[in-house]
Amino acid sequence: MSYPATSPYYATQVVNQQYLDVMTNRPIYGDSSDIYYQISQTFNLRPDLLAHDLYGDSRLWWVFAQRNPNTPKDPFFDFTTGTSIYLPTQGSLTLQLGL
Repeated sequence: MSYPATSPYYATQVVNQQYLDVMTNRPIYGDSSDIYYQISQTFNLRPDLLAHDLYGDSRLWWVFAQRNPNTPKDPFFDFTTGTSIYLPTQGSLTLQLGL
């Protein structure tokens, strides 16, 4: 059993083909092409919608939390209108995640 490259669990080992081991973090590193963005009302509490609009895949919601480890602290409930975060570009994610 393995997880797709779009999953935050992709690098985490599966033990005895039954359950996940302790999660192996998949950091998203900053790049000069990253966009500094203030979350709009459209994406309030919806990182999945922003991931869908930017990358065409709502499963990449976790990328925002990994790229901005201190803001927001909670990847859903702190993803609020007016919060400023860095958004990795599609090209940057393709290189870092092997998409």
